[in-house]
Amino acid sequence: MARFDRYVLSQLLVVFGFSALVLVMIYWINRAVVLFDQLIADGQSAGVFLELTLLSLPNIIRIVLPLSAFAASLYVTNRLTTDSELVVVQATGFSPWRLARPYLVFGLFAAMLTLILTHVLVPASLRQLGLRQAEIAQTATARLLREGQFLTPAAGIALYIRDVTPEGELRDLFLTDSRSPGDMVTYTAARAYLVRGATGPQLVMIDGLAQTLDRVQGRLLTTAFAEFAYDIGPLMPGITPNRRASRELATPDLLWPDAAILAETGRSAPVLIAEGHDRFAQGVLATVGPLIGFAMLLVGGFSRFGVWRQVVAAIFVIIGIKLIESVTTGMVRSDAERWPLSYLPVACGLAIAALLLHLAARPRRLRWRRALA
Repeated sequence: MARFDRYVLSQLLVVFGFSALVLVMIYWINRAVVLFDQLIADGQSAGVFLELTLLSLPNIIRIVLPLSAFAASLYVTNRLTTDSELVVVQATGFSPWRLARPYLVFGLFAAMLTLILTHVLVPASLRQLGLRQAEIAQTATARLLREGQFLTPAAGIALYIRDVTPEGELRDLFLTDSRSPGDMVTYTAARAYLVRGATGPQLVMIDGLAQTLDRVQGRLLTTAFAEFAYDIGPLMPGITPNRRASRELATPDLLWPDAAILAETGRSAPVLIAEGHDRFAQGVLATVGPLIGFAMLLVGGFSRFGVWRQVVAAIFVIIGIKLIESVTTGMVRSDAERWPLSYLPVACGLAIAALLLHLAARPRRLRWRRALA
């Protein structure tokens, strides 16, 4: 029987690797197409495109792994049933509980990979991806500062620079901001510099004049300044590199957030705690898919019409578990004291798999109930 376990486990791993590769390629290509359009519009090179797409791979793999494990379980169980291999092993007296052992080992393997991704690789890759996107956004901002051209980096913004020196000094700058419906502000400066601030790139103007036109009252207010900093970060689709999103944080920072973490992410403590427990739940949930796929097909038994009904039923069970996961996540985010609910989908999935294996172990009673129906 140990040979049969190794045989089933090897079949599961082969199909799992192939299905994961196909799904990752599909997700990756869809992501790459969108990213390619954005980078080409900003004038980035192919090396930058390859780097960003590779950094997005861990998060794609995290999404794909549980789906691939579930699909591998359905495919291998169907093939074992069609080739009568599973029937022969059952005829020797082995129960469905014993036959589920290689599927449990396979599910634990998928869970281990998912946990490594969710706790280590995905946060690190997303953090590096955020830093690189911020650098690219600042580079794109610098490209907007072209001499001798009127530019519109955003709606209601017009910019003109007469000359840009090799040292990076901007001479004879004109900037108008008409985004406010009531006021229009026009800045003129003899010199200006593009510097990197705490919240993003800033345009520091020197020896200039600010003219504010009140459109309602028709009044013009002028203010001369020696030095003035204008934040152009909101004009660009950039990301502030000094602030981390919650998905970029380490798991301990999510489970025990301090005041600095709350201020950096702009999220509440219950939301961060829910996300931390959700990382554990996602990894453990990868064990449920293979067990449900095997147990559901085992309950159906052999049929000349195929197992499409059992496959559809297994898919609906997985969808139901995901719905429970979304509901419990919302409940935990509203109250951090409810964090045990994060593991309710896992408990429900294991209970359903145990129930299906129990029914498969009592085929006579199941047939008797069907006959009464």
